[in-house]
Amino acid sequence: MPEIIEIEIYRRWGEAMVGRRIETVVADDDWFLKDGATAEAVAAVAEGSTVDAVRRRGKLMLVDLSSGSTLGWRFGMTGRLIVDGDAAIDQLEYSSMRDDPAWDRFALGFTDGGSARIRDPRRLGGVSIDPDEDALGVDAFALTAGELRDRVAIGSVAIKARLLDQKRVAGIGNLIADETLWRAGLDPARPAGALSEPERRRLLRHLRSVLTDFDRDGGSHTGRLHESRVRGGLCPMDGAPLDRRTIGGRTTFSCPHHQG
Repeated sequence: MPEIIEIEIYRRWGEAMVGRRIETVVADDDWFLKDGATAEAVAAVAEGSTVDAVRRRGKLMLVDLSSGSTLGWRFGMTGRLIVDGDAAIDQLEYSSMRDDPAWDRFALGFTDGGSARIRDPRRLGGVSIDPDEDALGVDAFALTAGELRDRVAIGSVAIKARLLDQKRVAGIGNLIADETLWRAGLDPARPAGALSEPERRRLLRHLRSVLTDFDRDGGSHTGRLHESRVRGGLCPMDGAPLDRRTIGGRTTFSCPHHQG
């Protein structure tokens, strides 16, 4: 479930890695290494290096090394970041309530005895070397009105599918998209290019408020719509039964009364 908010929390937590020298790499799960990376290749660029910076673009966390390489860390739906034994987030929505070290898929061991680990029950995340950051769209926190108009609000594809397209806007996930469209009063199935200028302004305003609220409140699961995103759920705004559809390949909840 990690969306841009959770990865931003991870990035802040990961700043504890900055300035520390890597002694060992634990990358025993070949499945978790992506884009041609191998355990030997990761060790070659990481072991002996210092962590220079921890950055983020959308849902991708980036660990810059003094060797000149960057490790790209993805957390999938159930991945958590654990630094020196403490987790950035104790529990994720839609993930197991158990906390099993057997789910550690990748780890860096530091010369001071500490570590940084990705614990991912479903193995949907991954680690790569020098990921193509430009393959991602503009970070959702930085999206401007012009970029929304030119990159998102175009064509006949449903507006929700456009928001979820990481090549257009990086970081928006299912919960953020549903909450934003619900607050903005926009049907998720509306063709993206059919939005008027006032509707685009409203969409961007509510996206910014959702990101701000979720960041303040501690996660993408903290929205006003979230508890009603169940079969038979009622709109928290007007009490209408929510529609449940699949849009952009994701389960979508919306209000047929006020989302037009």
